[in-house]
Amino acid sequence: MSLMTKRTVLTGLASLGGLSLAGCKPTPPSVTTSSLSLPNLAKHAVPISVAERKARIEKAQKLMQERGIGALIVEAGSSLVYFTGVRWWRSERFTGAVITADGGFSIITPFFEEPSIRESMTFGDDVRTWHEDESPFKRIIDYLKENKALDKPVAIEETTRNFITTGLKTENASVKLVSGQPITRGCRMYKSAAELSLMQTANDITLAAYRHIYPKVEVGMTRHDISKMMSEATVALGGTVQFSMALIGPSSAYPHGSGVEYTVKEGEIILMDCGASVHDYESDISRTWVMGDPTKEQRHVWDTVKRGQELALETAVLGTEAGRVDSAVRDYYTAQGFGPDYAAPGLTHRLGHGIGMDGHEPVNFVRGETTPLAPGMCFSNEPGLYLPEKFGVRLEDCLYMSAKGPVLFSPLSKSIDDPFGV
Repeated sequence: MSLMTKRTVLTGLASLGGLSLAGCKPTPPSVTTSSLSLPNLAKHAVPISVAERKARIEKAQKLMQERGIGALIVEAGSSLVYFTGVRWWRSERFTGAVITADGGFSIITPFFEEPSIRESMTFGDDVRTWHEDESPFKRIIDYLKENKALDKPVAIEETTRNFITTGLKTENASVKLVSGQPITRGCRMYKSAAELSLMQTANDITLAAYRHIYPKVEVGMTRHDISKMMSEATVALGGTVQFSMALIGPSSAYPHGSGVEYTVKEGEIILMDCGASVHDYESDISRTWVMGDPTKEQRHVWDTVKRGQELALETAVLGTEAGRVDSAVRDYYTAQGFGPDYAAPGLTHRLGHGIGMDGHEPVNFVRGETTPLAPGMCFSNEPGLYLPEKFGVRLEDCLYMSAKGPVLFSPLSKSIDDPFGV
């Protein structure tokens, strides 16, 4: 699962806070409290249960057994939380889990971190520690030997850093390391009812925050003014802020904005891209409108983008290759005179990305992606048209694939005049 996400980029570009590099852990905007009188929409949200995490490990073990894999190594990060519930950050010191195909799992961590790790554990009790003058990779190899998993390939979760795989090979040159992608994706790509419920709540919060701030945006405001309002509303509504981006005027022509500061002016575009999380599960919604009356060109571009969103939903049929959804929209925009392909003015990025615990997860709505759409998969549907030095329009709503086809977490934007249906 992706570490360099939209949150990482946008926190630095367009939110209140900066990007903390401590432990390679992205820091969302530093808004934790709000004085706004808004309802807490996450009040009744139910976190992922221990039973569900155990079922995830069982599924991972089944997938390992089917592929003849002896164990899966998961570094600190969202996959560690997904399987074990243990919350930790990445640093130069290894903390992670070893999940064996035929047994249980163990957490490997520095000796001085064990008390804190145990506080985070919701099930299991096997913690193996190492001192600062010892190798954590010896602990891993010893655990693999103990569980007779070393005579089979050992899978590595796909975002694991290189020093870990190098350390394992240094400790035992004969260990066969393979990609853990089929295991982690085989579990995380297909969301359960509990996961979808949390994502729905996160999307409800983001949309409610948008509707709260929309009438409060005024001429003269900066992107930071707008982002601050959005972040405060998100917190008041019960969400954890992941990113609150506002692009104004010409900066909207670039998907993630510009370092040039603009203020809101009559007749100019405002493009916002914002996300929240609830018990680890994220939302991602983009909206575009004009301060005042839109021009004929702005309205045409907005309507063309909206038609692309609708076309994506029509194309996203169960069993369809994910890449075909991108191609259908891109071909339509080309026929309308944009592009061609990824060229500007046009749709310069992929149509959408997977989403769940991470804001960006595999797989994507992107040309060439052959993974078939299946129930439980979640995506952003975010076409945009960008006219350099003029303006851009992006509309984004996330969806999940049900047994009957795509279901939106948030309703599509109604029009450039009524972007939030208020």
